[in-house]
Amino acid sequence: MSLATARALLPSRTPAKNRKPVGERTAEVILGLFPDVSSGARATQKYFAKFLTIVSVLGFLALLGINTLLAQDAFTLSNLKYEAKQLADQRDAINRSIDSYAAPENLAAAATLLGMRPSETPVFLDLTPANQWVICA
Repeated sequence: MSLATARALLPSRTPAKNRKPVGERTAEVILGLFPDVSSGARATQKYFAKFLTIVSVLGFLALLGINTLLAQDAFTLSNLKYEAKQLADQRDAINRSIDSYAAPENLAAAATLLGMRPSETPVFLDLTPANQWVICA
């Protein structure tokens, strides 16, 4: 049997011009497995854009709230520093008045008002020990 006879016995195939390349047929089969998304793509993009807008707005509002809280803390800190400075000034004024009362001339004047008088024979205390040990190396 010749090749021409064998071809004549085989069922007839579609003409060559109706045949699609293998790549196109494979693509059609694969695309047939998945649903058509072109109709829902617009809706999905619209909802995604709304979602991103809402998330961005919420993020900016949170950032604004944090900045507001930090600014309030800065004002509080400034007020506390001012109060600390005022208290330090008051403490210094009180220490100066105490020092003025403890000054020798003021103590002498207060003692005179109380009737005290200066000693005519002053006595000095010697607080050094009588037996000092000297260590020589």
